Formats: sequence, C-alpha cells, structure tokens
Amino acid sequence: MNNTLETIRRRFDEHSTVVAEAAKSLTGAIAEAAGIVTEAYRNGGGVLVLGNGGSAADAQHIAGELVGRFLADRSALKAQALSTDTSILTCLGNDFGFESIFSRQIEANGSPGDVAIALSTSGNSPNVIAALKAAREAGMKTIAFTGAGGGQCADLADVLLEVPSTSAPRVQEVHAIAYHILCELVEGAISD
Repeated sequence: MNNTLETIRRRFDEHSTVVAEAAKSLTGAIAEAAGIVTEAYRNGGGVLVLGNGGSAADAQHIAGELVGRFLADRSALKAQALSTDTSILTCLGNDFGFESIFSRQIEANGSPGDVAIALSTSGNSPNVIAALKAAREAGMKTIAFTGAGGGQCADLADVLLEVPSTSAPRVQEVHAIAYHILCELVEGAISD
C-alpha cells in the first residue's frame, strides 16, 4: 500500500511541477495561438484538429468545444477533428498509407486562412508532420502542441506550444489545460 500511495503522490508532484513550468513558458504562445484562431474565425475560416491516440481524443475535445460551447452560449464555430471518420481513415490508410491520413484530409478540406492544430507529444509523428506540411502548402496557419523540444513539428508550426516535459502523460495533461485556455480566449474574443 505504501508503494501505491507513493506513486500517487509522485505523479501529482510531477504534474504540479510541469504545470508550474508551463504556466511560465506557454503564456505568450497560448495568447498568440488564440489570436490566430480568432482571426481565422473573424475572416470566415475554420479549424482542422489532428493527433494520434490520446492526442486524437484531445483533437475531438477541442473540436467539440469550438463547435458546441466552452463556457458561453454563442454561435457554433467551424471546427473538425480529422481522426473521427473511420471510412476516410481506413480508405486513406489502405490506399495511401497511414502517414497520409491527415494530410489528404487537409488537402481536401483546408483553405487559405484556416488553421491546422496538431497535437503530438513527441512532435515526431510522421502523419502529423505530413499534415503540417500539407497545411502550409494550402496556405493555412499552423499550431502545434508538443512535448519538450517540439520535434520536427517545431519547424512547421507558426505557433509552438511546447510543454517542458518528455513524459507523455504530463505533456497531455498540460495540453488539456492549454487548449482549454485557448478555447476560452477564442470564445471570449468571438463573443465580444
């Protein structure tokens, strides 16, 4: 039992430490990302969100907050998670390879002035990198949520939200805080 309790305490301590460090390092990047998303919405654009595994769930969460509501009743905002259509995902994976599952969707649905939000704890997921490249080619702005170092996503992001940790669970926990703040800022700006 003591080992269990110690593990629990250690994980909370790790979380608190990473959150405190991220609060210092991510503030400006979150504000910049919120400005980019707000500008896209004000100009009639939308948001395409993507990631693998837990980050795919986070992508769906972000799209849900934007299409639905975060804290305030308002008009729906155009957002789509690219991990949700199993027919498209399996078609693209089968016909073109897993690396193309997001980039082909961006090619089909992204427009200049839209924003691609990519989540990758390592910053090195090949399909996420391909998606960011496709977004740039389509004239979209790019935002990447990553862990420490940013991986290859760092060079492809207009705004990099780099969590100061290499622990995937801690990175994903901070991603959730950061994208909740992003959604709050966008919602507040759009509602003004």
